[in-house]
Amino acid sequence: MKNLFSLLLVTAILGFFASCQNAPKGAEAMTDAAKKVAAPAMAAKTYKVNGAASKVNWTGTKVTGSHTGTFNINSGTVQTKDGKVVGGNFNIDINSMMCTDLEAGKGKEKLEGHLKSADFFDTAAHPNSTFAITSVANGNVTGNLTLKGVTKSITFPATINVTDSGVSVMTNDFTINRTDFGMKYGSASFFDDLKDKAINDAVGLKVMLKAS
Repeated sequence: MKNLFSLLLVTAILGFFASCQNAPKGAEAMTDAAKKVAAPAMAAKTYKVNGAASKVNWTGTKVTGSHTGTFNINSGTVQTKDGKVVGGNFNIDINSMMCTDLEAGKGKEKLEGHLKSADFFDTAAHPNSTFAITSVANGNVTGNLTLKGVTKSITFPATINVTDSGVSVMTNDFTINRTDFGMKYGSASFFDDLKDKAINDAVGLKVMLKAS
């Protein structure tokens, strides 16, 4: 019994370190149940998201390395009142996913295809992700993120600039837990004996958004 207990303890410790090693930058976004999205404030001004100037950077890590890439933001709006953001939403084109640290013909296409498969984002069934702002306060943005058919409220820090001509939003690096959105492939939290094949549950994100 003692030996069995020791084996289980070692396995748990190895699983913990496998999932935590080489984690992406940034604090984990506060995650909660989806919140109600308020109607736009009276007399709010609406700006249209500039997809060409907006994107989401991502970082995925595993025990043996990491990969980086981008998603396009293809549409959306931001509402302001009295120089402050009071609402908004945008669509992320998951099919636009690109890996930026690999070259074409050297694993890039294989990785992108796997990430788009049902093991991860399942773009055949869920080609888009959405984010709807529910509140902005004290330098933090809270909103409902829908990813792979699952909606969660997340909160993360961001720098927001509002002018007469538009709105720019730049987040700090932050992370979400991919398993919260049904992506369990390669997770040491759900599967044993992954060893150096374990993929970190945390996915690093950084959002750059402009609207005018």
